[in-house]
Amino acid sequence: MYLRFAWRYFKAKKSTNAINIIAWVSVTAITFATAALLVLWSAFNGFEDLVKSLYSTFYTDIRITAATGKSMILTPEQIKSIKESQYISTVSMVVEEKALLQNQDYQAIVELKGVDSNYTEVTTVGQSIIRGKYLLGDEEHPGAVLGVGIENAVAVLSDRAVGGLTIYLPKKGGDDLSNPLAAFNEGRIVPNGAFASQQEFDNKYVLTNIDFVKAYMNFAPDEYTAAEIAVDAPEKEDAAKKQLQTLLGPEYKIQTRYEQNSSLYNVMRLEKYAIFGIFILVLIVAAFNMIGALSMLVLEKQKDIQILQSMGATRSWIQKVFLSEGVLLAGIGAGIGMLMAIVLCYLQLHFKLVPLEGNSFVIDYYPVKMIFSDFVIVAFTVFVIALVASWLPAKRAAAQSFELRN
Repeated sequence: MYLRFAWRYFKAKKSTNAINIIAWVSVTAITFATAALLVLWSAFNGFEDLVKSLYSTFYTDIRITAATGKSMILTPEQIKSIKESQYISTVSMVVEEKALLQNQDYQAIVELKGVDSNYTEVTTVGQSIIRGKYLLGDEEHPGAVLGVGIENAVAVLSDRAVGGLTIYLPKKGGDDLSNPLAAFNEGRIVPNGAFASQQEFDNKYVLTNIDFVKAYMNFAPDEYTAAEIAVDAPEKEDAAKKQLQTLLGPEYKIQTRYEQNSSLYNVMRLEKYAIFGIFILVLIVAAFNMIGALSMLVLEKQKDIQILQSMGATRSWIQKVFLSEGVLLAGIGAGIGMLMAIVLCYLQLHFKLVPLEGNSFVIDYYPVKMIFSDFVIVAFTVFVIALVASWLPAKRAAAQSFELRN
């Protein structure tokens, strides 16, 4: 009933044309603010998914490391219990250490990562090979997959390298200052492939087999630097973390994908919140227009209010009518804005209307991803601001004095 009266007041011709103009100005402001926010949020969602896919090359769903020190002991029984835990899909054991990679006169400090055969199941590095093959060899004949930045640094092409590369690895306990050379083991690895995911990883990592790294670093059979884990579904990461922490105890640090790179994700979320704050400011400006339009409508409909009171309408009922009028104005604006956002995102997804400048990124257009919860948040925010903006005019309308005339 309230909305029916509000709709009739919205459609009815006003004696003062300014009322219609101000009302439509507020509707237009809400429309474009809603559409802009949802399009920007969808772009942020698209970039967030893209960044997550890039970082999934080396950041796994869950990573287990030592709470103190660089290495940890995980017995076969512990590894078995981890694999049998609920939510866990695959477990890969890792030994990682800085090393010196040398090709004749060219050399580079790299992060040498020794991995087992399950590593391609917990990361997407196997899908990032652009040259050669993903072959890591074994302890006696170690192979390597290099980031393209490392390839450039040591002047080698992995798919056509002749001979191998020299690698210097620090030995565990090799801290004799009188003979620094005794602190390192020298080995040879053969580059078999190269990967390209993003510059941070491409300029840093060299992958090889775990047995070679453990042997040259003098690690014990049950000693590792990390266990990297894939879970059944991304939403189960927190539950899996709690379960593993209970299973292993405080001697081990367990991190989800978000915790492994929290600074990046925090920045992305802060940017999204900042845009939301700007959106609220725009809505507040639109709310002032709405207050003006409703206040003038109350003056316009004084006689109608008198008639309704004479027919038994209570002050509360009249107040709800004008509150509904404000919600109606905001609802029309928000509805049109959401429809515009959906159309724009659909066109961007299928026709790539807005390209990314330059050729240095992995894609050539702005990615977008619409999330239902974003639409719910925007609709709720518009509804709340509309109620607040309508409150004062509606209260004034309800406070109109009722006079009976003979």
